Amino acid sequence: MSNATPPVATLPHDKELVLKVIPMPADCNANGDIFGGWVMAQVDLAGSVLPARRAQGRMATVAVNEFIFKQPVRIGDLLSFYSEITRVGRTSITVRVEVYAERIRSQGSYIKVTEAQLTYVAIDDDGKPRVLPAQ
Repeated sequence: MSNATPPVATLPHDKELVLKVIPMPADCNANGDIFGGWVMAQVDLAGSVLPARRAQGRMATVAVNEFIFKQPVRIGDLLSFYSEITRVGRTSITVRVEVYAERIRSQGSYIKVTEAQLTYVAIDDDGKPRVLPAQ
């Protein structure tokens, strides 16, 4: 990551806003930025919203296919998580999640800080894969 000012991003209109959250000081690493693991956990939550609707029951994260940290996340950023389903299989659903930060000192402008692709699988009560309901 460079120290150059990141480009201002336009929020996506082709994805659904599924989560907004503000990281707090307890979520920081030793450098004063937000832990990557904290961001990953939030992305997993955001990524599960659309598959949960489609699966109509239990599901589990089975793969993090891609995860790119584009810019650091800072205390007080207002993070917006946008998601879209990119693939539906027999038992699994793959989603793309994009995370945009509205910096506390630059309200109204956004930068993309993270993007990821995750796969979830519908599971039964025993934790075994189950066929997704017809839509």
